[in-house]
Amino acid sequence: MVKIVDALLVGAGAMSSTLATLLNQLDPTLKVAVVERLADVAVESTYGWNNAGTGHAAYCELNYTPETDGKVDITKAKEINAAFEVSQQFWTYLVTRGVMPEPKKFINRTPHLSFVWGQKNVDFLRQRYELMSQDHQFQGMQYSEDPELIQQWIPLVMNGRKDNEPVAATRVERGADVDFGALARSMIRYLQAQDNFDLMLGHSAVNMKPMPTGGWTVLLKNNITGKRRFVRTRFLFLGAGGGAVRLLQKSKIKEGRGYGGFPVSGQWLVCANPEVVKQHNAKVYGKAAIGAPPMSVPHLDTRNIGGETALLFGPFAGFTTKFLKEGSSMDLPKSIKGDNIMPMLSVGLHNMSLTKYLIGEAMQSQRSRMKSLRQYFPEARDEDWTLLNAGKRVQIIKKDEKGKGKLEFGTEIVASADGSLAALLGASPGASTSTQTMISVIERCYADRLENDGWKDKLKAMIPSYGENLRENPELLASVRAKNISTLKLDGEG
Repeated sequence: MVKIVDALLVGAGAMSSTLATLLNQLDPTLKVAVVERLADVAVESTYGWNNAGTGHAAYCELNYTPETDGKVDITKAKEINAAFEVSQQFWTYLVTRGVMPEPKKFINRTPHLSFVWGQKNVDFLRQRYELMSQDHQFQGMQYSEDPELIQQWIPLVMNGRKDNEPVAATRVERGADVDFGALARSMIRYLQAQDNFDLMLGHSAVNMKPMPTGGWTVLLKNNITGKRRFVRTRFLFLGAGGGAVRLLQKSKIKEGRGYGGFPVSGQWLVCANPEVVKQHNAKVYGKAAIGAPPMSVPHLDTRNIGGETALLFGPFAGFTTKFLKEGSSMDLPKSIKGDNIMPMLSVGLHNMSLTKYLIGEAMQSQRSRMKSLRQYFPEARDEDWTLLNAGKRVQIIKKDEKGKGKLEFGTEIVASADGSLAALLGASPGASTSTQTMISVIERCYADRLENDGWKDKLKAMIPSYGENLRENPELLASVRAKNISTLKLDGEG
């Protein structure tokens, strides 16, 4: 028997749960199904221990403000900050509507700090602050080169540090820590209680073919019984994290030709001493090592995962051929096709230093990792820290203007010309910008309904800034931010 739905979403993480919830709010009569190859929701990249979980607002992540020829560029930081505000507006709407549980179940106020040492890095952070503090999006950011004040902000980072070493820090008190696993599970639980929603766990999308009349026929396999079934859908979303690369290839849409993936593994040092965890309440980001991929910016990170407070340091990147943590070592080799072999070879040849760096990271000893930690926490004790494997990040490889290849750090939507299929590729900032990204999917794949069925007005009701630019409208940003902070309890009250 063939199952027929309006929308089939592959992957049950932050992206698919956000898209499914948006579609349900826009039209509750849409038949939406989510298929997940694992046994539960949000246990791959969205799982709390597998991702950075920052709530990327670009307050503290220095890789979003690159420096070129001595000049700092904050353009990307402004884009990410505005996108995170869009996510918070949607979460605020869901909380006020009773769709989401009390905010502390998935989001908690946690100051965001950047911290650097050495005069060159201090000069960089000062210039970054001067630019950002003049922009309305980063109003309230603090800056200091005073070790005593920084000591008050982040005592673990300053205790035991050399007295004569130049240091600097920026601080944004309204920063947030987001448990995206809890967020995704809450949305899926809500959807399961609604009509016209189906969750299929333990099923893999094996293949897909376009239908002559439009839409797709997707072959699913039960990973326990091996039983196969077909689903017909008007719209297909491939939001399976690193697995989206190979699914996009199976779709054979011309827009997906030439794409490949560059997988990167990760590990965390996790503090096992609750007394130490209590002494730090901040996300402290530094500068990435020379040759490191942007997503490997080191940070000493307070996290709230499943209601428990944790302290992590990392991530330590590494070379891998898996596209998913629960994936296969053959993922990378099997993803090499005739249309992407040249871009992938080109990227490989021109990024040998990155490959060597990742291999070196993977071969680090615990002693070496602790040495890195002590740059941020000088008095860290070996016995207080254990190593944990994080998730995989698959960076985008695509053709450049010359037909060769380039490695992209970020996220990208690849959609078919008729809007019947969309795939999300890439990683950071990922889940933090999920609402903006999924709205982009809706704009590309449901353009007719936006124009003719009142969906624009409904999106405006959910996200007050929809259709406007927060980067250019200080009054609107101040209004939506105030409501977000109050509703999501990021003001430290309630």
